[in-house]
Amino acid sequence: MKGTGRRVAITGYGVVAPCGIGKEAFWTGLNGPGITGGRSIEVADWDPSPYYDNPKESRRADRVEQFAIAAAAECFEHAGTPAVDPARFGTIFATGVGGLRTIQEQIEVLITKGERRVSPFTVPMLMPNAAGAAISMRYGLKGPNETVTTACAASTHAIGYAARLIAWGMIDACVTGGSESAGCSIGVASFANMTALSTSGSSRPFSAERDGFVLGEGAGVLMLEEWESAVARGANIVGEVLGAASNADAHHITAPAPGGTGAIGCMHLALADAGLSPADIGQINAHGTSTPLNDAAEAAAITAVFGAGAVPVTSTKGVTGHALGAAGALEAVAVLLSFDKALIPPTAGTTQPDEEFEIDVVLGAARPWSPAPTMSNSLGFGGHNGTIILAPA
Repeated sequence: MKGTGRRVAITGYGVVAPCGIGKEAFWTGLNGPGITGGRSIEVADWDPSPYYDNPKESRRADRVEQFAIAAAAECFEHAGTPAVDPARFGTIFATGVGGLRTIQEQIEVLITKGERRVSPFTVPMLMPNAAGAAISMRYGLKGPNETVTTACAASTHAIGYAARLIAWGMIDACVTGGSESAGCSIGVASFANMTALSTSGSSRPFSAERDGFVLGEGAGVLMLEEWESAVARGANIVGEVLGAASNADAHHITAPAPGGTGAIGCMHLALADAGLSPADIGQINAHGTSTPLNDAAEAAAITAVFGAGAVPVTSTKGVTGHALGAAGALEAVAVLLSFDKALIPPTAGTTQPDEEFEIDVVLGAARPWSPAPTMSNSLGFGGHNGTIILAPA
């Protein structure tokens, strides 16, 4: 992160998603067929028991926390444990909604069985900071433990903030990312009734046929470390955080600013933070939700910053669905895997981009490339914009 001090290494990551649990399964899923036939997609046959000491412990964790714990376990296995003071080891995590499933379940208990039957674990299960708190406690991380809840930009903001804390010398290592599981009936009904969800049951980012997103879920967790200490402990550095940015549209609670003006500003801020020019970017992992307004605004913004067709663009939401506050974390993992595999995953579900868009959408199959700095965008309800720039090690 140019001008802010220390370099920030990425030394491991873990992932839980509907298209695959674990890095390799997730990569296979990213190259698979797009979602069809549903307004939401879930992690099939989810079993939290391998990640908990006993069934009682897992029952006292909302699904959103279970996903975070599972992804963190893979992340620590991949990275090893940084050799830093626990007081300088942070947990900067994210969610857009938190324990919505618990809220729905316990309201149903209250209505049908009465106040005394409401679980005493309701609050620690529903609170948005539960997942980050659980990671901190499990691994004894005593540095800053904070949760970002900026809707669909949340985990991109979390990763950028975590990297800055390391770059500024405030901490030496950090677990970061996000988790989400909002596909219960109240979540689906709420998004459907605001006409955000696909009526066809397909996620088709940047397609002329796009008609809304498919609600997804999952978690992505990254290990960030100060570069020199990661090298000193012999860590396998898999990437670097070069830059990050955050700004606001200040326009509308759900619709993006016309022409993507907020996203344009955010991308320019991230490039400046990284000390890069648009020509240095080799891939854009777009927010690409498959909604008419979002995709149009983002496509216009990318063209304004980079020029027509100047950089390959992909959206992974055609297979993951839109995981709300976890979306940016899933996409960061996708970027790291694209470095490892020297391939850019395709935009599943889309066969032909909207003719009005002047962007180079990766379609059909993964595209070979020489890994280079990559930009990942997240644009959230409330006008929140987030951009991070990751680079191969």
